[in-house]
Amino acid sequence: MILALVDKLQPHPAWVRWGLLTTGLLFALALPWTLYPPVATDILCWALFAVAFDLLLGHAGQLSFGHAAFWGTSAYTTGLIAIHSGLPFFVAVFGGAVAAGVLALPIGYLAVRTTGIYFAMVTLAFAQMVYFIANQWGSVTGGENGLQGIPRTMPGADLSDPFLYYYAALPFILLGLFAAWRIVHSPFGRVIAGVRENPARVRALGYSADRGKLVVFTVSAFLSGLAGGLYAINHGFASLQEVYWTTSGKVVVMTVLGGIGTLWGSVLGAGIVVRLEDWLSTSGFEATQLVTGSLFIVVVLLFRRGLWGTVQHALRARRTAGAPEREPRREEDREDHEDAAERVPS
Repeated sequence: MILALVDKLQPHPAWVRWGLLTTGLLFALALPWTLYPPVATDILCWALFAVAFDLLLGHAGQLSFGHAAFWGTSAYTTGLIAIHSGLPFFVAVFGGAVAAGVLALPIGYLAVRTTGIYFAMVTLAFAQMVYFIANQWGSVTGGENGLQGIPRTMPGADLSDPFLYYYAALPFILLGLFAAWRIVHSPFGRVIAGVRENPARVRALGYSADRGKLVVFTVSAFLSGLAGGLYAINHGFASLQEVYWTTSGKVVVMTVLGGIGTLWGSVLGAGIVVRLEDWLSTSGFEATQLVTGSLFIVVVLLFRRGLWGTVQHALRARRTAGAPEREPRREEDREDHEDAAERVPS
């Protein structure tokens, strides 16, 4: 989230940008002292999952209803590696993320050939297949009982302490967030934005639109798997809930609440949803989905760009309104600018 502010405040002095970055890191370090540490870790995991999803939805323009397949596949794979090999937790998590990325290749190869609602339905169908396999393959996944007793193994540290596990997982979350931010602000990210806006124009410039969508689909699945593996280690089990379609719906809600295409608004959306669910459940309120659903409706009606997106748009409009009016560009300069714009995918 702070990286987005750093990027948006380029005209400001360097000390302002570094101050915001430092504030964000301090907030992440202090989070388990203000919340129950497992809940703080859940916020981190869901935040990375939502950012990974927004990488596909907001920047590639592809709505997936099947991202629970990658989150859950990584959770099961991470658990199996941790239980049967005794390797450190980060090796198990990386193995789960790789499994999610490998699963995304055939799914994405078929799904990226479709668009709109067809893309969403294809991904949902594959996710339901993964759910069916996890449910029926009880000898491996535990079936309805889930995969229990996933250990937190790390040489030289006792990660049974939730505080220690939070700080052990934090670097992997930050690396995942930085990877998403770097992809968006890379030349490849510009190509993906071009695919979202005008695929035919991207093809005319010599890029493969389907290949670009497949790459971002796989990267999104890998980052989702990274989050899912850390989540499974945090709770010590992996259940059918991790691959159920409601998990995909939950990450969609988080992304829309924060703001589609803002990337870092997903972090805000994840924090709100996880914290609200935890507060309602601990207070004895059972219909948590009723409250989160109502919040979702209110935000969609009042904040069309999401919470983060609305604030971002207001700040941009205020900065633009306060900027001095520029002199009209000469006709020949305008033509040169338009010719240059034709060569850049947008």
